[in-house]
Amino acid sequence: MLARKQEINLQLNELVDAVILGVMFWLCHWLRFNGILKLDSSPDIPEFKFFIWALAIIVPFGPFLLELQGYYQYPLEKTIRRSITQITRAGIWLTVLLAISSFLLKLEIPSRSVIIFFALAAPAALILKERIVTAIYKRTLRNGAIGERIIIVGEPEKMREVEQSFTPSQQLEITVVARVPLTTEDMTSLVNAVHEHSIGRVLLAFSTIELNVVQKAIAACELEGVEAWLCADFIRTSIARPTYEVFATRPMLVFRTTPDISWALLVKSLFDRVMALFGLILVSPLMLVVAIVIKITSPGPAFFKQKRAGRHGRPFMMYKFRSMNTNAEMQRAELIAYNVMSGPVFKVEADPRVTAFGRWLRKTSIDELPQLLNVLRGDMSLVGPRPLPVYEVEQFESDSHRRRLSMRPGLTCLWQVRGRNKVTDFAEWVRMDLEYIDAWSLGLDFWILLRTIPVVLFGLGAK
Repeated sequence: MLARKQEINLQLNELVDAVILGVMFWLCHWLRFNGILKLDSSPDIPEFKFFIWALAIIVPFGPFLLELQGYYQYPLEKTIRRSITQITRAGIWLTVLLAISSFLLKLEIPSRSVIIFFALAAPAALILKERIVTAIYKRTLRNGAIGERIIIVGEPEKMREVEQSFTPSQQLEITVVARVPLTTEDMTSLVNAVHEHSIGRVLLAFSTIELNVVQKAIAACELEGVEAWLCADFIRTSIARPTYEVFATRPMLVFRTTPDISWALLVKSLFDRVMALFGLILVSPLMLVVAIVIKITSPGPAFFKQKRAGRHGRPFMMYKFRSMNTNAEMQRAELIAYNVMSGPVFKVEADPRVTAFGRWLRKTSIDELPQLLNVLRGDMSLVGPRPLPVYEVEQFESDSHRRRLSMRPGLTCLWQVRGRNKVTDFAEWVRMDLEYIDAWSLGLDFWILLRTIPVVLFGLGAK
């Protein structure tokens, strides 16, 4: 079947690309080692065995990162520009991975020129291979040597609608050999069509679900040993994406509004915790100094902790450096009239509860550093909707606002890099959070992290 062929092709593509990356890395070293190519001032470079650790990262993780960027999806419809963009994004993540490995394992790449040559040669080799394979595949499809033959059954209008929705690549890969309108014909016509055309997949297309007819069609396919694919767009959703799962041995259609569990989310979680641990180690001297200064400059604890709403609203204890006086929560009621935010969120211009040192901490975002501990524990992520106090979440005026709780909260987000305290409309804040959730990808996380750096360094939008 086409789906299984695609899975096999994906694995084969990844294997071939892994070999290409490995060969190109070795070739770049060989050219540099023999003096055929030279970029840096070093007259000689070490033997290839000193580069093996980098190869051990590039070969397995290169194809994996390409897959995360969607590099292997819709190969017949991709442009060279799209491929270059995906390879570039994967290359950035691979560079980050090499840098982290080099730092944590105390390893070195003896020649930067080898990496530079590889960064130029590997994408060219990958794109050349992709273009050649795609051209051969298209020619083979046009000659009819490969592809899949299917039957569409159901209601005539819906059958035409489904067939017209085929993408250009699907039109090349799929041939509809028969159409069986079950509104005027019975199951015998379906069975006869299966026998006549020797197909392995039947598409069931209905505008409104007719359980009795659908059940009989699926049963007929079951007896014939062919796959029955039911078009499920009779259930209309505006945001949720349907997937199929099995729960307690029962088949289930699942409608998700958040990213499905995937390798990308696993990489996000692993990256969060590794970077949080690295960050805590790196800034621990600064945190110690800040804690001491807070204790000296104002009475009370150095840290502020508060129950915040985590994923799906589950409470967790969030930590910050204390930037206000100790009775700030009791003074909140007195300042309600000065709230500049719409909705349940409370913010005050030139908040009198903030200490002099606390104002500097907020300006530089240093007060947020203890939240790295929350990231390390898994309560938060580096990137995600900012966590709000539990009592503010309980005051949400619209149920739709709770969808921002469907992903793990983060240290930074779109709101952080698009104005921060300049945004005074809570609905706009929520809109940016939902935009992040709906468009989530590892690339978006990386973009937000990069954009956060100048925001923190220059205190943009912070008060």
